[in-house]
Amino acid sequence: MVPVVHVDDVTWTDPTCPVARTLDLVGDRWSLLIIRDAMDNARSFTDFQHRTGVARNILTDRLRRLVEHGILTRETAASGRRQIYVLTDVGRDLFTVIVAMRQWGERHTFADEEARSVLVDENGRPLAELRPTDSHGHRIDIDTTTVRRPTRTGRRSRSN
Repeated sequence: MVPVVHVDDVTWTDPTCPVARTLDLVGDRWSLLIIRDAMDNARSFTDFQHRTGVARNILTDRLRRLVEHGILTRETAASGRRQIYVLTDVGRDLFTVIVAMRQWGERHTFADEEARSVLVDENGRPLAELRPTDSHGHRIDIDTTTVRRPTRTGRRSRSN
């Protein structure tokens, strides 16, 4: 069974669009940076605050929302003295999204020789570029895909 985020109290911007629903849950700057840092082993409130520089009240709100929606879980640290935040399977599933954003940023937001962090595999090599493929493994892009939107009666229609 695939884990599903907790969405009982969410008002969707566009209820039938997966992109809009994702942005409604994790689409602000601070939430994505918290998720990024959790993927890089940040666990405590202090870890997140130092890495992101976010104000305490905003960090408190974003951590609460990410926990409420099942993206992070809040646990007691081994010491028993503080709370830590750990990605759930739902949160870990955002890895591809974070990698795609990172790679887009590498291509489009840095000058050629500008210093940048690099995500590497367990052998120390940079990751291959992510590219979508169809069910046969062929590369696809915006010119070879369309979105099917549901009709009012619940049937699906094909449109751009």
